[in-house]
Amino acid sequence: MVHPIFSVLISKPELVLEHVAGYAALVRDEASSAGVLVAKRAIAWGVTLVAALLFLVLAGTAVMLGAVNDRFHWALVLVPGIALATAIAAFMVARKPLPEKAFGELKAQIDADAQVLRSIGARS
Repeated sequence: MVHPIFSVLISKPELVLEHVAGYAALVRDEASSAGVLVAKRAIAWGVTLVAALLFLVLAGTAVMLGAVNDRFHWALVLVPGIALATAIAAFMVARKPLPEKAFGELKAQIDADAQVLRSIGARS
């Protein structure tokens, strides 16, 4: 016996297209609200990467200058330290998790659709 969802797909494809369009609209709405948080985290990861690389370059330069010079200067510690502090601060922002409610409506809709499909499949 053919599952009822296949008979609906064949006889009324416009209903399935409307349902998929509804999913697309729901994803778009939820992504726009969570998109700001995702963009903020992506920027923070980028800043972390650039600041960490800058720290490595500046620390290496400071070590080489310190080896050549007999005098100690605080700038050799301060400048790479600022890059390291920036990398740590950006890393703390970047690793914050997305809120639990992100895509909650979409998850609820998928669960509801799955429940309906299970109940239809159990009847046939």
